[in-house]
Amino acid sequence: MRAARNRTLTLSSDEMRHFGSKLLRLSEPTPIHVLLNKTVHQDVFEALSCLPDNWADLLFLDPPYNLTKSFNGNVFRARSVEEYGDWIESWFPELLRTLKPTGSVYFCADWKSSAAVHLVVQKYLQVRNRITWEREKGRGARTNWKNCSEDIWFCTKSEHFSFNLDAVKVKRRVVAPYRNANGAPKDWDETIHGNYRLTHPSNLWTDLTIPFWSMPENTEHSTQKPEKLLARIILCSSNPEDVVFDPFLGSGTTSVVAKKLGRSYVGIEVDPRYCCLAEKRLESAEHDKKIQGFADGVFWDRNSFPLLSGHLHRRLRMA
Repeated sequence: MRAARNRTLTLSSDEMRHFGSKLLRLSEPTPIHVLLNKTVHQDVFEALSCLPDNWADLLFLDPPYNLTKSFNGNVFRARSVEEYGDWIESWFPELLRTLKPTGSVYFCADWKSSAAVHLVVQKYLQVRNRITWEREKGRGARTNWKNCSEDIWFCTKSEHFSFNLDAVKVKRRVVAPYRNANGAPKDWDETIHGNYRLTHPSNLWTDLTIPFWSMPENTEHSTQKPEKLLARIILCSSNPEDVVFDPFLGSGTTSVVAKKLGRSYVGIEVDPRYCCLAEKRLESAEHDKKIQGFADGVFWDRNSFPLLSGHLHRRLRMA
């Protein structure tokens, strides 16, 4: 029995058949118009040779981290930093041929895999920054610091790329407001709901909530990224109607957020259940464009909603 407020997405056997019928499988070179806005049910390493060149504007990569873990019945075993880097290099250059010369890459990593990712991507791309985001879930350790952060390497293929700063500013509460000589707010807004400042986003992201059971975006996927995280990346590094490509799609967050934000998408995922969860979420995105923590064109800092109006309070619950 599920708790009354448990909103985790599930799939019935009928839904598995229905959504499974929408999935693609590639066996020969496939033009981009066939791939657009589709989920490919296939091992990415098998599908790579069927993908065309120079069509993706944004590449989001979230492959297995350098941990011993079971994925889709297969065990991915932790390796040395050098061995993990060799594994990335076995597929990364081939994947890059899908990216346009003006494209950007965001490559996810944990602390054990981050060094290897950096060593590989710097050979092929211009590394712009390393984003660190707080993954507030996690178990404590008796003989080590609790692991609650991950990295995302931001890279571009050239000097010409999209970076839409105004689309990703963060609205934060002003704790110690500063006024000018005339008593007017300096670089912040005074409202009846509280004092706020619209700030430039940094490479330290502490305002994200990992999907959990009471959130409508939550699925059974064990390493699901928040929609708010993908929204920030997609809005910043792509433009309307651009193509966002995720070859390790999981339960579909990248494709879903791309659709909500008016982009095209292509996703590849080897697990049939996760593919069907992605399709179910994409179907819901036809009529529900909400992204938790993002409203009215603004990313709201975590725990800022108690001072907002009732309307925004409801929209940003658990932001």
